Amino acid sequence: MFSSLQEFIYWIVVAVPSILIASTVHEYAHAYSAYKLGDPTAKAEGRLTLNPLKHIDPIGALSMILFRFGWSKPVPINEYNFEKRETYTALTALAGPVSNLILASLAGLTNYILNLNPNSLIVFLLYIFTTINIALAIFNLIPIPPLDGHKVVRALLPKNLRYYWEKLERYSLILILLLILPFSPLQKFTFSFIGNTLDTFLSILGF
Repeated sequence: MFSSLQEFIYWIVVAVPSILIASTVHEYAHAYSAYKLGDPTAKAEGRLTLNPLKHIDPIGALSMILFRFGWSKPVPINEYNFEKRETYTALTALAGPVSNLILASLAGLTNYILNLNPNSLIVFLLYIFTTINIALAIFNLIPIPPLDGHKVVRALLPKNLRYYWEKLERYSLILILLLILPFSPLQKFTFSFIGNTLDTFLSILGF
């Protein structure tokens, strides 16, 4: 929750727009990759677009505004349309986090080219935008369902293990809660891992 009205206003004005852009590009990247790899499902359902309204989940958006954790509507994928099901599904999943790392890199490059005062408003906004994109990429690469990392790892596993890996999807909600709830033993580890990795990327990008 928010400790003050000022903190809430800061979140709405500064962070939420960056999250909206980052999540929209993330979902578009999933849809575009799936379409290019042979699955037209997302395109047929109007998700091959950069219109954020097509990707917003109302409850997820409200949760993001109030609790600083939310979600977008998952891009529909029919992996049986892919010629190489596991591999192309993994590439489609990977496209989302990669798109966020590209956005973060572009923001870092912009900051480098402009070479502004580190205390300027533009540098601050670029820093927030970069931070959100990197954090979104890292979080989604955690290898649990329904996050993108789960599909990526599945493609790397031997065939005799994939069946058991896929069975984890029935516990998606439980696993996500274990990652984010304050009383969970995994929460501290998850956010420490994300924080340390985030710091490394920000340092590389010059922030």
